[in-house]
Amino acid sequence: MRGSGPLGRVALALLLMAAGAGARPRPTAPGDQPRSNVVLVACDSLDGRLTFFPGNQTVDLPSINFMKKHGTVFLNAYTNSPICCPSRAAMWSGLFTHLTESWNNFKGLDPDYVTWMDLMEKHGYRAQKFGKLDFTSGHHSVSNRVEAWTRDVDFLLRQEARPMVKLTGHRKRVRVMKADWDNTDKAANWIKKEAVNLTQPFILYLGLNLPHPYPSPYAGENFGSSTFLTSPYWLEKVNYEAVKIPKWSSLSEMHPVDYYSSYTKNCTGEFTKEEVRNIRAFYYAMCAETDAMLGEIISALRDSGLLGKTIIIFTADHGELAMEHRQFYKMSMYEGSSHVPLLVMGPGVREQQQIPNVVSLVDIYPTMLDIARIPVPQNLSGYSLIPLLREKAESEVPPKRPRPSWVLSEFHGCNVNSSTYMLRTGKWKYIAYSDGSSVPPQLFDLTADPDELTNVAVTFPVIVHSLDKILRSIVNYPKVSSSVQEYNKQQFVSWKQSLGDNYSSVIANLRWHQDWLNDQKKYENAIDKWL
Repeated sequence: MRGSGPLGRVALALLLMAAGAGARPRPTAPGDQPRSNVVLVACDSLDGRLTFFPGNQTVDLPSINFMKKHGTVFLNAYTNSPICCPSRAAMWSGLFTHLTESWNNFKGLDPDYVTWMDLMEKHGYRAQKFGKLDFTSGHHSVSNRVEAWTRDVDFLLRQEARPMVKLTGHRKRVRVMKADWDNTDKAANWIKKEAVNLTQPFILYLGLNLPHPYPSPYAGENFGSSTFLTSPYWLEKVNYEAVKIPKWSSLSEMHPVDYYSSYTKNCTGEFTKEEVRNIRAFYYAMCAETDAMLGEIISALRDSGLLGKTIIIFTADHGELAMEHRQFYKMSMYEGSSHVPLLVMGPGVREQQQIPNVVSLVDIYPTMLDIARIPVPQNLSGYSLIPLLREKAESEVPPKRPRPSWVLSEFHGCNVNSSTYMLRTGKWKYIAYSDGSSVPPQLFDLTADPDELTNVAVTFPVIVHSLDKILRSIVNYPKVSSSVQEYNKQQFVSWKQSLGDNYSSVIANLRWHQDWLNDQKKYENAIDKWL
């Protein structure tokens, strides 16, 4: 069911008008032209594979298509940690997760950490932020942090409500996610009323909550966010025939970490094909609404005459599994969770370019500094994207720090009972766990097996050894895993002591309360044994 409502027509008009008032000049030497404005739109939970074929066949995303036509799309962009706060901490710091020690959604950067936006503001940019940031410590629910701290405890408890869909409103209801639309309006109005009058370049950030699933009120406000909610207007943008039903391994064949994730996400029960298809379709509809917000920002820039002077970057903190591998949410190194969208358009950026190089969110920091012509610190984990993006001059000097052929992602939070490390290079995705020996690794050939259904680690031991050696040269992951385990235990003990006599009642009523109350003493004893 594909639709062509008013927002779709606006985006189509953008395509046709791009060669007019909004056209961008060809790049010249950096010193010969003013520094570009920059707009970064970062959403939450958008699967990067939707931005190119064949994933883009499932839903109409006209604003993303506009950016592809007039800019560059990265085909292999990854999060550095597939969960909100740690991923954003990597993006805003330019450092890998084990360096910032952003272990879970409760532990991010310090509030006074110097971000790329701080540096751009210091060097003459006007900086403005709207919407979701979520890269500093101290946020998210008590449940979320306790689940992360206790992942080494010997118990299995469901921490989420069963994923479900909900249709709201009527066929003309466009604005479903009100908070995101409010922030989009604020950003668009700022462009039209303030940015247009500036005599200095600007950096504008817009953070969106969509297409992250909504809270599940039917199970209590403290019981996760497992509702995929949209309106008929957006559902009509989805091509149901192209919605793929993912293949699942049997529960007995699942990797032990995958089984833990599936169980704690309440996904080990029976699901009909119709249920799975609807969850995925509703998720794609939520992506379409997200795309429309991006379109509003592009329109505001065009209407203000700023489109040709502004570099636009669109990305997400992580993806969404949407029932692939018998899971929803993220917290996984599978493509649906770890592969993020990354599109760039603006002055000096090649048009209709698809870049196959592996890149990741830590690259945003040096890229922003490069755009602003600020010296890039050498201690960053990321590498500027500008050499890949621009139309290269014949006399161009190669970058001082050549980009590596791999990217790193790691995860230390809830719904996964082991620290996880992913190395992506060439056709291979290597996933190591914990100390490197207590949990079996995974190896996927993404060329032959794009759905990651066959772990070939046993088949290719030489490849595993080689990739593990590279991984250990980047991060001493057994040592990091041990540090996280110690951190989790220390944090839990401090929290437990702070509650005093209220501990039993508080822990019994976290998101896992429906399972916990079945045998409260058993689970308390398991925690005592762990401590």
